[in-house]
Amino acid sequence: MSTQTQATSIRTEVTVDVPIERAFQVFVEDFDRVKPREHNMLAVDIAESVFEPRAGGHIYDRGVDGSECRWARVLAYEPPERLVFTWDISPRWQLEADLEKASEVEVRFLAEGTDRTRVELEHRNLDRHLEGWETLREGVAGDQGWPLYLGRFAEALRTNGRKERSR
Repeated sequence: MSTQTQATSIRTEVTVDVPIERAFQVFVEDFDRVKPREHNMLAVDIAESVFEPRAGGHIYDRGVDGSECRWARVLAYEPPERLVFTWDISPRWQLEADLEKASEVEVRFLAEGTDRTRVELEHRNLDRHLEGWETLREGVAGDQGWPLYLGRFAEALRTNGRKERSR
């Protein structure tokens, strides 16, 4: 896995040993296993994280009490190659009410053979968040940001693969 930080965006990637369709499917359907529970803006513990698989959908956390925190909007949903969603979280790690201040996350799935996929994630337009956006950039680029998510994604694929082979 590698990460690059540029002025107003960060890029990170991971290569996984599964077909492109499987990589895309697990990223979306098992997003609950990808997003850490401690990344929480709810007043209660997270019961699940949900990725609605369509343009116009949302990514949100549902609390153990049924409350929801919708922190992203799905802008593009193009299986198995690409998805784009907003980052509606301010540099103060609170929901951003002004959607003009949202940045974007694009995830590309690139087949490197029949059983190998490179997943490239770019979090761009971070400067739209205005004051404090550099802190946000450092957070999402750091060990507890997108590299952690992609590491958990790769682990979910390894774990799912072991379960499928043992059936």
